[in-house]
Amino acid sequence: MIVTSAVRHAAAGSAALLFVLPVPAAVASPAPTVSAVSPASAVGEPTPPVRRHVDPARLDRRGVQVQPLAGAPRLPPASALSWVVADVSTGEVLAARDAHRKLPPASTLKTLFALTALPHHDPSEQHTVADSELTGIGAGSSLVGIKEGYTYKVSDLWNGVFLSSGNDAVHVLAAMNGGWDAMAGKMQEKARSLGADDTHVVSPDGYDAPGQVSSAYDLAVFGRAGLQDPAFTRYCSTRYADFPAGSWSYGIANTNRLLTGANGVDRYPGLIGIKNGYTSNAGNTLVSAAKRGDRTLVVSVMNPQEGGGYAVYEEARSLLDWGFDAADRVRPVGSLLPERAKAEADARAVAAARGGRDGAGAETAPRAGAEPGEGVRAKGAPASGAPGKEARTGEAPAEAALGKDASGAAAASGASAGLPLGLIGAACAAALALWAWRRRAGAGADRSPQD
Repeated sequence: MIVTSAVRHAAAGSAALLFVLPVPAAVASPAPTVSAVSPASAVGEPTPPVRRHVDPARLDRRGVQVQPLAGAPRLPPASALSWVVADVSTGEVLAARDAHRKLPPASTLKTLFALTALPHHDPSEQHTVADSELTGIGAGSSLVGIKEGYTYKVSDLWNGVFLSSGNDAVHVLAAMNGGWDAMAGKMQEKARSLGADDTHVVSPDGYDAPGQVSSAYDLAVFGRAGLQDPAFTRYCSTRYADFPAGSWSYGIANTNRLLTGANGVDRYPGLIGIKNGYTSNAGNTLVSAAKRGDRTLVVSVMNPQEGGGYAVYEEARSLLDWGFDAADRVRPVGSLLPERAKAEADARAVAAARGGRDGAGAETAPRAGAEPGEGVRAKGAPASGAPGKEARTGEAPAEAALGKDASGAAAASGASAGLPLGLIGAACAAALALWAWRRRAGAGADRSPQD
């Protein structure tokens, strides 16, 4: 029959379409992966290294403390009574000898004086010196040459402190910051806030005084803290400057020989300062920092027992060389960070290792139990505090990165892709049913009546 033949052709055509049409699951565009839209991957910031665990008790032990790994260079000989080598960025102590031994600091104590007084006056501020501000300076003190009645900029006074180690400049600046005794108290408070518990301040300029002590550990703490301040760093690394004297000026040179290369001491490459000192009671003392590549080290050396007056520079040089060579091949023996700061640094390092980013205002990896609005915001989601939902821990990765709209769009896409297949199936079923009905009808018409 013509109808039957047409139905057969329709059924055959529908079946052929099933093979010709692509399967929706195979052609549906895959949903974007998390890495394709991840904010962290777009920023491309390096993950900070995880701080290594250190035992703070090691620095309380007597003698040399170092934990070498395979291939670490040997420590150089050093006759100083106390010394420390530390990484400025992490605060990790790479090696030390009697780090907490309390010794007279001499003028290296001026680093703590600068940390305490430097932020309180603008460098361009001018000050006229009174006679009372120059009284009480110890006999034999190093001086920059300040005169009563002369007017100086604050920056000139700080050049006098750092370059000439001028006790007269310290006395004037102390008078500008509440007086001698008040400054000693403020310095004491500053030391404790930095975790420097070995230091006892009596004379803010570092001049020998009964009971005045510090340690190689504390001096390294002061040096590291100072390098966080651009003004401190600029002053302590200045080699030469002009100092005013009324209508004229004269040149002053930094007394740190590693910085200037004076008196037969070779300059150290990449040196940043920081401060040297000497008294008959303290001997020679030195806090130095140097940068090589991406690493900055701080070294403190107190009272070498051999080699003469310039041995402090050569021992600091050899310890800096060792530190740069050994930094990645030793386990730290301590930290310059206060206990609270160390705990915070450890928490940041753990967060960074889990994919977060440090810094105020930076996006961080979501944490379990985070309140709504915390964690990485979904793309297109409203800002914190605005209505809407934020991506939180526990959501599927793709959904957390793309948001609810993306998952809904994916579902709609799957439904629309499946629609042609449903229509084809229905057409095939209808064609087969029509063909069967026509076949039964035709068979009934051809049969003879029954008696």
